[in-house]
Amino acid sequence: MASEGEARTTMTAICARAGLTERYFYESFSSRDEAMMAALDAVCDEIVAATLRAIAETDGAPEQRVHAAVEAFVDIVAGDQAKGRVVVIESNANESLRARRHELLDDFATLVATEARRVYGDDAWPEPRDHVQGLMFIAGLAELVAAWLTGAVEMTRTELTEAGSDSFAALTRRR
Repeated sequence: MASEGEARTTMTAICARAGLTERYFYESFSSRDEAMMAALDAVCDEIVAATLRAIAETDGAPEQRVHAAVEAFVDIVAGDQAKGRVVVIESNANESLRARRHELLDDFATLVATEARRVYGDDAWPEPRDHVQGLMFIAGLAELVAAWLTGAVEMTRTELTEAGSDSFAALTRRR
């Protein structure tokens, strides 16, 4: 999906890439959309685990913890740009993937709101505004990463991490 795009990701192409017969494909998935959603979910699960681990393993000021979490995300999407393409580009490519992407954005917004409360305490936005702010952060970061991956925005990984960290602080913390 990342290398050929959603339109060229057929069940036959998936089987050829994986070196499997169609029979094995259908033992795991009922359709190509289900297989693509599994790929999307797997990358998102990896992102959640990495960002939570980064926060848990980072002592210090809130800014350091936020930076560690954003850096963990950037490391995944920059370290393996195929994963980044699946999460922020190809996840918009068809109706079923878009629907799943919206669910995942909502889940990530909830995670952002929860982590903002942990990091900033009473300085974080209260419910339900925290969820709205989290959604604005995660959707904006996803669009920035998509622009970066396609070359529409030129930034280093460090600059991308800094922009994401600054955005998290600006959107999730009350002034």
